Amino acid sequence: MDKHGPAADPHLGPAETSVTAAMLGPWPGTDPVEAAKVSLGLFTPPHLPSLPELPARGVGSDAVGRTAGLLVELPVDVQPYGWRFVDRPGSDHRRAVSALSTDVNVLADVAGAAELELPELKLQVVGPVSLAAAIHLHYGERALRDYGARRDVAQSLSAGLALHAEKVRAAVPGAALTLQVDEPSVAAALAGTIPTSSGYRTLRSIPASELRHTWTAFVSSARDAGFANVALNLAPAVEPFGNRPADTQAADTQAAEGAAWRKALELALESGIDAVALPVPMLDTGHWEQLAGVVESGIGFWAGTVPVRPDRAPASYSALVERIMRPWRGLGLADSSLNRLRITPESGLAGVSPAEARAIVNRSLEVAAAVTDLRNS
Repeated sequence: MDKHGPAADPHLGPAETSVTAAMLGPWPGTDPVEAAKVSLGLFTPPHLPSLPELPARGVGSDAVGRTAGLLVELPVDVQPYGWRFVDRPGSDHRRAVSALSTDVNVLADVAGAAELELPELKLQVVGPVSLAAAIHLHYGERALRDYGARRDVAQSLSAGLALHAEKVRAAVPGAALTLQVDEPSVAAALAGTIPTSSGYRTLRSIPASELRHTWTAFVSSARDAGFANVALNLAPAVEPFGNRPADTQAADTQAAEGAAWRKALELALESGIDAVALPVPMLDTGHWEQLAGVVESGIGFWAGTVPVRPDRAPASYSALVERIMRPWRGLGLADSSLNRLRITPESGLAGVSPAEARAIVNRSLEVAAAVTDLRNS
């Protein structure tokens, strides 16, 4: 068959024939109104707008605190070493809950003022494994250390996510909800390279079988909560875990986490997700071969294509299109399958200026348009 596949079907709508774009969540600044206007104004159909995160607002607006505020019957507070489970909600917990509620209401107000009927909206949370790696138990060790705590975090997050989805549907009725599940720490959790609180040792690796079960159950719960689509984002943490044991060799750690990341991708694709989000620069030939099979089976690929670098203009859209098309065609994937792509920045945008963030988003949209033209030519 021709590698370009069949010509575009004139009876298909834009969503079926277009390569779409989205951002991964975090946005610079502290103004939820401006962030909502950017999200809804730039990501018009068929692209995917999202409920922005504004970590610059401080405690409770960071990704971990925002997600922890969703947990049912597992209140948290902030300590010098990070978030910690506590017996009863305090000011930190209430601040996280309040910030998220404000963001939902503001998004609804902005959409209403512009008389927008949103066909789709993306929400994002830190996934159960990375959340357990980020929150500490009462005695200071990470919840990831304890199987029972890992299970409780996953179940509590599933319950809280259902309540969150219900509130969002009430705020923006008619919008099909997509859930982005961020698991930046999963490779380190699988590899057993996350340091203990003392820094002298590392936590035992979690079994692959447990990760498969956790993700599969979480995706199923998200569907029960009403999410139309679920994407797992495996982009690693921008700042990896510090305070590693002194005898841990950086090269060995990197190799172990690289192998674990490949295994995590394999498990993600078996968990019932609709799409996987990956930063394109991390992908080698083996990763692309993994992706080729799943793209052909109908799973989407959110391609983290546009670099996020402070004080640097984005690369030209033609160079970024080449980052996608060279391996795509090299593997013999049909151009007609390009509509399973969603173009995103490589990471969240909280670390750049608002002007730089807009430039990165605009470049993502340009890349999506260019690849759409290739798909439909």
